[in-house]
Amino acid sequence: MTRTRTLLWLSASITLACYLLAHTRQHRQASSSSSGSSSRSATDQYRSRGIIEHAGEAIISTDAQQRILQATPSAAAMFATSVQAMQGAPLQRYLPREQRHTSEQLQSRYFGATGIRLRLKGRRAGDYLVTGMRATGQLFPLEGSISTQTENGQNIYTIILRDITERTQVQEQLEQSYSQLRALSATLRTIREEERKHIARELHDDLGQLLATLRVDLALLQRQHHSGPAGRKLVAGMDALLMSAITSLRRIASNLRPRALDEGGLYFALESLCHDFINRYNIACQLDANEEELILDDVYSTAIFRIAQEALTNISRHAEASTVLLSLHRSAQHLAIEIQDDGRGIAEQDMDRATAFGLLGMRERVHALHGEIAILSDGGTRISIRLPLPAPTSPTTP
Repeated sequence: MTRTRTLLWLSASITLACYLLAHTRQHRQASSSSSGSSSRSATDQYRSRGIIEHAGEAIISTDAQQRILQATPSAAAMFATSVQAMQGAPLQRYLPREQRHTSEQLQSRYFGATGIRLRLKGRRAGDYLVTGMRATGQLFPLEGSISTQTENGQNIYTIILRDITERTQVQEQLEQSYSQLRALSATLRTIREEERKHIARELHDDLGQLLATLRVDLALLQRQHHSGPAGRKLVAGMDALLMSAITSLRRIASNLRPRALDEGGLYFALESLCHDFINRYNIACQLDANEEELILDDVYSTAIFRIAQEALTNISRHAEASTVLLSLHRSAQHLAIEIQDDGRGIAEQDMDRATAFGLLGMRERVHALHGEIAILSDGGTRISIRLPLPAPTSPTTP
């Protein structure tokens, strides 16, 4: 694709050079009064017009007042008109002034003596986005490149135009598909979180209670002295197995949906997450946060917890770190989150790998909350997140 675009640009540049050469020759031929060169000028003019007429690009030449001096047949076909109709007409007829993009924040350039700015936003630094209007009144997107030359002290502007209707439609379809995929991803995350919450509650309330009841019954059985040493040993083994099952059940339920998140809030959930991380991986993990600043709704609390959980999982797998700092601080309208380790860092090419699902998941969760995320490698890995907080709801008066 890049090679094709380069070849197209080289072709357009060659066409523009031929056009400028032909236009210059015509000007020189018009000002020449030598009778000995008349036949040669006529031949050159015929050849130059042939180059222009067979140019594959849409080229328009205007003066400083934006009146069209010359146009190629390709330009006439693009605007559904004729070369004769375009010559002498104002450029405004084909590039309406009100349709030309303006922006004070983007780099711009004055076009002619009118003071109209055209927005630089093409594939190359010299490309401009404009909107064209065909003779039928139909508007369509264009990408143009402008060059300037001086003839007899007057500026002559030459524009190469490219119809980008198809490319714009493809971009819009891609953007729409991307937005739909993101919306679908957010919906699936919400559904998965609800399913996790439901399964964790069922495990804790039903299976957990059942195992606890069995252990109580087993403890009552142990108090009876009717069984011999072999029976007591069997009962003790059963009690150990039951205790192991209860521990596994709690761990599985906590991985699905930590009860601390529902019962104690985000701060206690993160505190429990750091504690489990230390016990499991023997990596120091410090939580720097204020409990009162982390009183958030379920959507924010769940998303932030999952981001921290995914970050710690990546650290345990790849970072080779010995210390992790999890910092959360709240301002009036934003929550700043930083997760930093002292490991080996992350390579820049690994940040955008298609298989880096952990980083992708964090980015998508941050995007769903309209936040910003930056992943840096500076003596370890530092993840900086800035989330806008929802406006507090005012209490309703009866």
